[in-house]
Amino acid sequence: MSQHRILLVEDEEHLQHAIKLNLELEGYVVHAVGDGNNAIKAFREEKFDLVILDIMLPETDGLMVCENIRLYDANVPIMFLSAKNTAADRVLGLKKGGDDYMIKPFDLEELLIRVKKLIEKNVRMHQHADQKTGSLYKFGPNWINFESYEAQGVNGKIDLTKKEILLMKLLIENKNQVVSREHILKVVWDYTVIPNTRTIDNFILSLRKYFEIDPKEPRYIQSVRGVGYKFVV
Repeated sequence: MSQHRILLVEDEEHLQHAIKLNLELEGYVVHAVGDGNNAIKAFREEKFDLVILDIMLPETDGLMVCENIRLYDANVPIMFLSAKNTAADRVLGLKKGGDDYMIKPFDLEELLIRVKKLIEKNVRMHQHADQKTGSLYKFGPNWINFESYEAQGVNGKIDLTKKEILLMKLLIENKNQVVSREHILKVVWDYTVIPNTRTIDNFILSLRKYFEIDPKEPRYIQSVRGVGYKFVV
């Protein structure tokens, strides 16, 4: 039987129990939590082959959880569960990084089939991982390797810290769009201990020194006064 690991994030106890039981009967190892903060904590501490994620969650909603997960793992399949059933809701979930979207109420047998297909697809992707180049991002004379944390800046090669990598990845994934300081703090920093916004400003100054020819007149990492930052290409 399969021993793939699944993170189940669902705040309705009866539904969580029913999904968990059916997944376990299929041979999956299931870690179930009932809110967004514990979902993020679990994902950072353990390895999963699939995330089943309710959108309407206490504390931190499923869309924010998904965005946080995507900074740490671009490939793990994420299946949204939601009572929101408009086309706009489904599109938003997929744009935020979801791979599938099931509307409540749903058929458990269909859920199990979709879970199986998502995991099988991910296994095939890993088998061809040596052909992937998505971990390397180039801009101007610079490049960043999001897997090895290595980078090439204006003054040569550098090793970025985990927070620097996550901050650059968030900005690049939202290129040409303003990302607020508050959003950066929620997604990149520890969700339980929020530092002040000067922390971000200091990280931005360091990143500009790495990647900008003139850090005082940045081309790529630009400030939007009173709001936040955007990566411009």
